[in-house]
Amino acid sequence: MFILPIVNTSTKPYFIRAIHEWAEDNGFTPHVLVDAFGEGVLVPDEHVKDGQILLNIAHTAVQLDCMDNERIAFTARFNGVATNIELPIESIKAIYARENGQGLFFDDMQGPDDPDENPRIETEADKPTSKTDTSGNDKPRSHLKVIK
Repeated sequence: MFILPIVNTSTKPYFIRAIHEWAEDNGFTPHVLVDAFGEGVLVPDEHVKDGQILLNIAHTAVQLDCMDNERIAFTARFNGVATNIELPIESIKAIYARENGQGLFFDDMQGPDDPDENPRIETEADKPTSKTDTSGNDKPRSHLKVIK
């Protein structure tokens, strides 16, 4: 029997594509906020402010080359000059509609290889087998207080 390993990919690129599609379908203008100094980011330096750049990624503003799980790549015009833009997914801090601000702002998300991203599932083999292992002393204390 052949068992495939379970790969837990990040949800971030899926959320980005979903918000982008939702904005376009509803006539909104999708914008991305990008960490301009992130690894692999290719943006015009003269438009970077406080280490960030805000980009309009609507189909009417850019020629989208790629929007996959790794990156967003497109050609945009800055002061009339066509410029290739590369945005690794990790560099994107937010995607939202310009008109109403609806969208998603990302915290520093952990990658799929981080231990906290792949929680361990307890199996029957992990459970204690004797009654002495299940003493009541291991219960966490309640965060609630009795107020009189």
